Amino acid sequence: MIRDLPDLAAMDAFGQRIGGLVREGDVVALTGDLGTGKTTLARAILAALGHDGEVPSPTFTILEVYDHLQPRVVHADFYRLEDPGEVVELGLDDYRDGAVLIAEWPDHAGGFAHEANCLSITLERAENGRRAIARGGQGWLGRMP
Repeated sequence: MIRDLPDLAAMDAFGQRIGGLVREGDVVALTGDLGTGKTTLARAILAALGHDGEVPSPTFTILEVYDHLQPRVVHADFYRLEDPGEVVELGLDDYRDGAVLIAEWPDHAGGFAHEANCLSITLERAENGRRAIARGGQGWLGRMP
């Protein structure tokens, strides 16, 4: 599925739609060059789930956990990982238990597209704003945004 996102309002609406569809155990894997809107989309998803505070980019902390949301959300930015094996050191599996994972730079963590509950979204610059290319695993059949 390809969706044009010409402005911030469209990006926000797309995030709101995803936020209304995610459930415990899902992964939303966000791929794209620097500045294509991965964190912006993550913020919109978190807002759709009821978060009304600041959403810092987890570039330096790597993981931000939103325990107050239902379902609980782990927002991760794997950009700084040098080896996918570092995910084990972070204890990612423990954080993911009972949560939705929003993963920026998922390829740096070994990727998640092989998981049935993964929604992979590639963000690209387009003539008019951004373009989102979404692919859902088996668990996303019938609920693609």
